[in-house]
Amino acid sequence: MRIDPNVLLVYSTDKGRIDAPREEAEVPKGDGIVRIHKDSKGRKGKGVSVIKGLGLDEAALKELAQKLKKQCGCGGTVKDFCIEIQTDNREQLKGLLEKLGYQVKLAGG
Repeated sequence: MRIDPNVLLVYSTDKGRIDAPREEAEVPKGDGIVRIHKDSKGRKGKGVSVIKGLGLDEAALKELAQKLKKQCGCGGTVKDFCIEIQTDNREQLKGLLEKLGYQVKLAGG
């Protein structure tokens, strides 16, 4: 087989998907107070508790979210350095976070 110098590689399954390397997002620094507020916008009226101001990296946030979800018996996710837990019971979340050594305030209505 002869290799033509005028032909460029267009697609190859040899290397898989080629993406540009992602830059690591910077962890936002807070004031040391973790805030829990209730949110239902864009969720068809279903309320979630959003936890902000933890100051942890992505891996530590996912680990903490897993612990909170197990203790509350509900689902949740990590988005934009915030933990969203699918429960309206903010008092329970406040107690769990205080046991872990965080200073917690309930924010919003």
